[in-house]
Amino acid sequence: MNSKKFLATLILLLVLTPLAAQHHSSRMRVSILGDSYSTYEGYIPTGNAIWYWAKTDTANTDVSSVRQTWWWQLISRGGFLLEKNESFSGATISYRGYRGEDYTDRSFITRLPRLGSPDILFIFGGTNDSWAGVPVGEPQSSDLFTYSPALDRLLVDAKDRYPNVQIYFLLNDGLREDITRATITSCEAHQIPCIQLHDIHKKSGHPSVAGMQSIAEQVLSFISSPTIGSFPSEK
Repeated sequence: MNSKKFLATLILLLVLTPLAAQHHSSRMRVSILGDSYSTYEGYIPTGNAIWYWAKTDTANTDVSSVRQTWWWQLISRGGFLLEKNESFSGATISYRGYRGEDYTDRSFITRLPRLGSPDILFIFGGTNDSWAGVPVGEPQSSDLFTYSPALDRLLVDAKDRYPNVQIYFLLNDGLREDITRATITSCEAHQIPCIQLHDIHKKSGHPSVAGMQSIAEQVLSFISSPTIGSFPSEK
């Protein structure tokens, strides 16, 4: 390469590199705090229980690629970047789990501080609390082994720990009525938009490929709405 070509190439690199860095840094970072619905082998912290494996368990799911997960589709189509996926199969929002066991170590409250520095946070939970028969409890109670107090604690802590972050709660369909009602009430009280999912196709109780696509589309539609999906103002 002669000196003129070298100089031209150098100038082009000096111009484009800052622009590329600026474009990269301007993309919003997404973190997920979830349960089995948001897991995928290799994309969640080591030690967290997994439902969706890289080697597909065809008896339970037709999801065979990370690109089929709801969150990968949302991030790709929305032009976002993945910050952290802190999902744990079987995890409850409350400290109570299946068979009445203590799930404090994997609860959403305990894992909340592990989400990095997101611009957008999706909390997708409540399913295992519903399935495990966790009592709803009283909202003003301090009993974190019941659902409403634990969810209130989670949402308060989320807003305290992640100021200026857009927080959304994803609410599964087909849950117990009392869990669904308590979730909507708590999200309204804390001014956190609740995306109420509907008509999610599932296999073995978990989103199929079609279900994952539907979740991604419903979430993208919600957050792109200039009125519904906007960042709620503080009272």
